[in-house]
Amino acid sequence: MALLTTTIGAYPKPDFVPVPDWFRAEEGPDTRHPTAGYLEALAEMGEEAEALFARGVAQVVGDQVEAGIDVPTDGEVRRENYIHYHCRHIEGIDFDTLTPKEVRGGTYTAELPSVTGPVSARDPFLAADFKLAQSFTERPVKITMPGPMTIADTTVNLHYDDEAKLGADLAAAINSEILSLAAAGCRWIQVDEPVFARKPEAALAYGVADLDRCFHGLPEGVNRVMHMCCGYPDRLDRDDYPKADPDAYFRLAEAVDGSCIDAVSLEDAHRPNDLALLERFAGTKVILGVVAIAKSRVEPVEEIRARLEAALGHIEAERLIAAPDCGLGLLGRDLARQKLRNLCEAARGL
Repeated sequence: MALLTTTIGAYPKPDFVPVPDWFRAEEGPDTRHPTAGYLEALAEMGEEAEALFARGVAQVVGDQVEAGIDVPTDGEVRRENYIHYHCRHIEGIDFDTLTPKEVRGGTYTAELPSVTGPVSARDPFLAADFKLAQSFTERPVKITMPGPMTIADTTVNLHYDDEAKLGADLAAAINSEILSLAAAGCRWIQVDEPVFARKPEAALAYGVADLDRCFHGLPEGVNRVMHMCCGYPDRLDRDDYPKADPDAYFRLAEAVDGSCIDAVSLEDAHRPNDLALLERFAGTKVILGVVAIAKSRVEPVEEIRARLEAALGHIEAERLIAAPDCGLGLLGRDLARQKLRNLCEAARGL
């Protein structure tokens, strides 16, 4: 028996793709200025940009397929980070008006773009990213995007007097992009909502409903995926990073299971869960993180396999998908490939 495998989103950006990437900052991720320099880098790349992005996506997809990943991503090669790339395509979000804000429950402070008017979808853009990535493999490529709560938490609201209304409008903008992706042939679409675990009360109050709005009207045959990790460390091998409450998954499981989501991605390697959590998902597939994305130690195949076998005591194999905890950008290419190869070998050997 072999479990399905996937990655979550980001992959180490090739050195020849010269756009800013918060994973590549010399002193660790530049959380203070996460949007700085992106447009300037694109302008400097000029006519070479598309060829460089294509070369980068080909390498990233190729690495995942070579490792054995069944559902690779485009690696978010074109993005400065997984949130603000999408925000640049939403009307009402102003990148010229940067405002300082404490983010992720005060974990760090950043200079963030501001919501200065009603938000709505602008130009469709992810379908082109999907088509490019899909051209390099016959395996189905998954495309990712930030969810409403995560966008709201990583921008500064200067317009709405109701956070729930902001969330609903962001969900409508995301829905437009998702429908465009589906029309282009994408069959795995993931909305990233790490803020759910940071703010479970808000997630239960309106976040899960907004998640349903994101996928409204999606045709049959498209996998609706939601990723919910507990927070990115700012560098490798930092164990004291303040992560979300480990009980948040338990608080949110029933509501997520009752939503339209087909599969939910959960972190389990950096901070293991009580695997009874898996029993809270009665029908939803679980993408279980079984390799850490911020630790340089490469987990042995036997260790990964043992965790997957333990998980199978709580959920049937048809609903368990093996993956890393989150995006792989902090690891660098060599570590990422080693971890993915071991992950895939472990998932095949059950």
